Amino acid sequence: MVMGAGALGSLFGGLVANAGYDVTLVAREWHVAAIRKHGLRISGLTEITVDVKAVTSPEAAEPPDIVLFTVKSYDTETAAKQLKPCIHEETAVVSLQNGLGNEERLSEILGAEHVLGGVTSYGALLKEPGHVAHTGVGDTFIGELDGEISKRALRICEILNDGGIKAEAVADVRKKIWEKLIVNAAINPITAIARVRNEGLLHGELRWLMEATAREAASVARCAGVNIDVEAAVKKAVEVATKTGKNESSMLQDIKRGKRTEIDAISGEIVKLAEKFGMEAPINKTLHALVKNMKYQA
Repeated sequence: MVMGAGALGSLFGGLVANAGYDVTLVAREWHVAAIRKHGLRISGLTEITVDVKAVTSPEAAEPPDIVLFTVKSYDTETAAKQLKPCIHEETAVVSLQNGLGNEERLSEILGAEHVLGGVTSYGALLKEPGHVAHTGVGDTFIGELDGEISKRALRICEILNDGGIKAEAVADVRKKIWEKLIVNAAINPITAIARVRNEGLLHGELRWLMEATAREAASVARCAGVNIDVEAAVKKAVEVATKTGKNESSMLQDIKRGKRTEIDAISGEIVKLAEKFGMEAPINKTLHALVKNMKYQA
């Protein structure tokens, strides 16, 4: 099951279904209706149309063995409560969401024994109902929150790899989540505020701001006990902004569409942790405040 099948969830679910697995997408009604009528179309780096089951509620599907949890971070609690009656004792729930704290919220609601962490750098864009564009290939890492390389983590990665998704089970999934968080914190809010594509961060004052944001976020991670190389994290943010230069960040897209952003799970969580450890994080705090007060205006 893919819980919250938007762009990324539809891409992963469609690729796994295309490999012959029994997949159900849980998505918005307009997306479900189009998939039921025409199948799920994937275009771009992959060109296929997949006949895949799609429902608007997890209650309408068979209890899943594996759930890829891809809802927006601010919908985690609501979606987890919807999912809870529909899972069985052995169900594994993998968060592939942005930001920090998602795994903890899922554990509180579903039980920690069900929850794995995950992170992916695959790119996807929802073009229209029933149609998702595959825009980028990257890495996907999945792991137990206690650091074990478990049989179920290996099995989930095997299934994803069967679908053509490069996936690896890792012992340090929390570090992987932080590494992506730092990149997101350094790119997303600045592009949203400045209204620039990612390449706009590579020069002048915005280059300084991106690097300073990453450096500060990585320093918070180290205080939280995560073994992050600060300067390597800064270099990674620059590298991602360079490789994805023509892209608009998801946060910029959300602002332009008048949609809610995931700023609380990204910059907001960094600020919370900094305060917990008696640190100052003025750059991330400022970016968080500015994005929060944009009020999702187009």
